[in-house]
Amino acid sequence: MALKGWQHKIGNLGWLERLFAAAVTLGVLGQWLEPALTLTLLVQAAALMLGLVVVWRYGIRAVRLAIWRLRNRLIVAYLFIAVVPMLMLAVLTLAGAWAVSGQIAAYLLSVEMDRRVGQLKNVADSLGRVAPQARIEAIRRAGFFVRDRFPGVEILLKDPEGKTVRYPEDATLPEPPAGHTEAAGLMIRKRTFYVWAHSGGPRSEVVVAVPVTRAFLLGMVPRLGDIQLTPLGLRPGEGRGLEARVHGPLPEEAAQAAALAGGVPPAVNMMDLPLKWGISMQASDWDHPDRPRTVFLGVATRISGPLSIMFSVDTSSTGPTMLILFTVVTLVFFLVEVSSVWIGVNLSRTITSAVHDLYEATVHIRQGDLSHRIQVMGNDQLAELGTSFNIMAGNLERLLESEKERQKMQAELEIAREVQAQLHPKPLAGLGSLRVASVCNAARMVSGDYFDYQAVSETQLAMVLGDVAGKGISAALLMATLQSAMRSQLRQCIETAKAAAVGQGSGYGAPKVSTAKLVSNLNQQLYASTAPEKYATFFFSVYDDETGELTYTNAGHLSPILIRRGEAMHLDSNGMVVGAFPFARYGESRVQLEAGDLLVIYTDGITEPENAYGEEFGEERLVELLKANAERPEAEVAAAVVEEVVKWTASSELQDDMTMLLARKV
Repeated sequence: MALKGWQHKIGNLGWLERLFAAAVTLGVLGQWLEPALTLTLLVQAAALMLGLVVVWRYGIRAVRLAIWRLRNRLIVAYLFIAVVPMLMLAVLTLAGAWAVSGQIAAYLLSVEMDRRVGQLKNVADSLGRVAPQARIEAIRRAGFFVRDRFPGVEILLKDPEGKTVRYPEDATLPEPPAGHTEAAGLMIRKRTFYVWAHSGGPRSEVVVAVPVTRAFLLGMVPRLGDIQLTPLGLRPGEGRGLEARVHGPLPEEAAQAAALAGGVPPAVNMMDLPLKWGISMQASDWDHPDRPRTVFLGVATRISGPLSIMFSVDTSSTGPTMLILFTVVTLVFFLVEVSSVWIGVNLSRTITSAVHDLYEATVHIRQGDLSHRIQVMGNDQLAELGTSFNIMAGNLERLLESEKERQKMQAELEIAREVQAQLHPKPLAGLGSLRVASVCNAARMVSGDYFDYQAVSETQLAMVLGDVAGKGISAALLMATLQSAMRSQLRQCIETAKAAAVGQGSGYGAPKVSTAKLVSNLNQQLYASTAPEKYATFFFSVYDDETGELTYTNAGHLSPILIRRGEAMHLDSNGMVVGAFPFARYGESRVQLEAGDLLVIYTDGITEPENAYGEEFGEERLVELLKANAERPEAEVAAAVVEEVVKWTASSELQDDMTMLLARKV
């Protein structure tokens, strides 16, 4: 199991990680077998580079993973916007203070060295102008003048005649080798540093030399730090013989050396960093006048060392010094920065908390929990956002409930449509010389229009068309009631005719159906079984194929159109709507159908649809359309009418139920 786990982990590594692992393995083997081999070094270098790339790659991934949350992203943004610039400013300030302090230290060393060299040069110049008879007294006075300031000083005075006078009398300072010109500054003799001045005056040659000791260096700028003098810039071929050092301690410097502490001064605060600075200077070589040496006069101190000397800042003072003022300003600046970061983090927390709440809410909604709400606090735009989200979630919840109800209603309407389709009459080509066609397009899932045709006998055909007030389920239910009542009445007529024929002992003949009586009975039944506001227009007719006569009762319905020899005529209306008034009376009308006649019975869904300008299709357009297509088959005539009406409305949705019943005498 463990082996399979490692194989799975290795399989998940990319080509870069695998290459890095291989380079590390080869590098370790090469280090063990041939450490000094060039190929081993190259492999190890390649492993190092690949390791850096892998670390960078995984570092980027870790950063992206860490800042996936908005809160972490804002915190990182605040770090880059506020904290990082402040840190850079602090580093820049510290680096500036470090550089300025170093320059001040170099300046102090340079000025002090020039001052001391200048004093020696003045002594040498003054002795060079002394008359020969006064040189002993002059050198004695000069020695007394400089020995307190320059312990270990030695003076050599040589007149043009070659006679020399030294101070002190036991001085071992030799005559300078030929080639030295007038000079003043540092000098290296016997690998030891000196400060000297060489002057060839009008009356004598003067050499003044002071050994550079540690006390000499530390006394240049007291309290500055550990001052050192070292040679630099050996030429090719020059060896250790040209190295130089400071002179050993002198007895007369004992008191001064005890007062000079030396070393790096203690830190004033945690930002008081160590500092090493200095200047390069030229030093004469005693034995080689034509080969000056470059030496470095440096100091090991801290940032506060040169500043405290230059600006006379006493760090132990409790008064309003510059350092205290700078510390106070720094502290105030730090407090302001901390406060700014705290305020920024709190503001980002409010933002990220709101975003996190929104994220959690979207997760709940994505999982179908529309009842989840965000806890709104405050009175800002984020609070308004949370409130808007809660309102949106509530609207979605209500919309989903409405959609469920709509789907449920849709399913019920689909069932109702299927049931209504079963109520429609079975397809019938006609009866005898009469051909029949029908079309019914519902504006909704179910229709309130009612059409029917049924054979009453072998030679009689009943044709019915009704238009129930309203649309939808209620109209469809009333339509079903109307159909049931009509068929019940018609069946009763047929059974009555059969019973009469049996009672007379004769054969069964065609029943005599009174359209007026049937419609009247239907009106009474609908009025008794439906609400007062429920009614329907109704056209009921019976065609007798033996006589070619059509008997009909029109109860408030649109007048059917009879197309005969290219002309249109309208059938009578002989009664009011059914189901509205119990006292309504209905009459009968008859019309003789001739060969070629086309009878069109229709509902207001054909003539009342409006176009974009509010203009109805109208009966006149219907008549003209029927005249133009009267010779076509009945089904094609019905399809042409429906197509023209749909074009007229320029809409895919019907404004009302469209129903037509067409009968042609052949």
